[in-house]
Amino acid sequence: MTGLAGSMAWLAEVPLRPLVVAGLEMSIPLPPGDRPLVEPGTVVVPGDLLLEHVRDRRVDEVDVRTPQGDRPPAGSRWAPAPGRRHHADRPADGELLTPVPGKAGRWRLVTGEHRAQTAASVRATVVEVRPGTVIRLRVEGLAIRGAFAAGASARGRLELATDPFGDLRPGGIDVGRSGSILVVGSRIDAEALTRARAMGVRGIVAASVAGKDLRDFQASERRQRAALHMPEPFGVLALDGALRRRIATPVAALLERLAGHEVALLVDPPALVFDATGVDLPIIPPDWVRVRGGPNLGAEGRIRELVGLRRFAAGVHLEAARVDLDGEPAAEIPLGDLERMG
Repeated sequence: MTGLAGSMAWLAEVPLRPLVVAGLEMSIPLPPGDRPLVEPGTVVVPGDLLLEHVRDRRVDEVDVRTPQGDRPPAGSRWAPAPGRRHHADRPADGELLTPVPGKAGRWRLVTGEHRAQTAASVRATVVEVRPGTVIRLRVEGLAIRGAFAAGASARGRLELATDPFGDLRPGGIDVGRSGSILVVGSRIDAEALTRARAMGVRGIVAASVAGKDLRDFQASERRQRAALHMPEPFGVLALDGALRRRIATPVAALLERLAGHEVALLVDPPALVFDATGVDLPIIPPDWVRVRGGPNLGAEGRIRELVGLRRFAAGVHLEAARVDLDGEPAAEIPLGDLERMG
């Protein structure tokens, strides 16, 4: 719902959060040394290779001389002369970083021996390739935006592991979930995240992830990435933040309709992307609201009316509305603590 008319126009005073967004642009880091395998304008589908990642990045010095004596641009690729045997103690091919001060023809080169390839998780069009910085893609399909994400972008079939109020315990994850992206309800802890990755799960979607659990997961993810064998992509998406709450009813209804479909979990920006073909978006009543802050965090209900300035804790006066929350008696809540969805 994008507009309000007539007697309900006052609802526009309540902030609107889009249920889904289209035309999302995602970013993939392209640090110095990584080699892009796509160009701007390229259309990629899931599984297409995007870049070659250097896992053991180091900086060496090389002689860079061209027959014309031209100076190559920083960020260009360099490789040893053809036919010259490569030795372990000599630089391999890589990306020119910067000239060495005071040494004509000498450049610092970012290179490494061990490399891994990164594949696309969504159908998208490459918008920008900036060596040493980023690859940007415009994603096809619709996306549910989240608050933050961690890990790596991944793709899998969506499965509902719990209801919107539930928590997923480590014992509830087995190899039968391999290849899936799990919706786990209100919260998941670091132990369950570690087990999910070990069981071949590709991603986790939760309403919230506590800060400590997120830090523990990120530390575990760094250890996994430093191992000899690269793990499969695995990502975590928190829809609302770090404080415990249930998944919003419209989002939960949409996730139920997407169960069994292939979806992609993105990290930058944090989002869940899906193909909208054959998927009906849930209809949201215009007076439905959700509490996004304060003592009633996560509660939902119907808004009755605006009530003007009201006095709240610490003597603060704020614009408020009267709301029927979860069937309870009407409560007066600051407009800044409410959100609609449409």
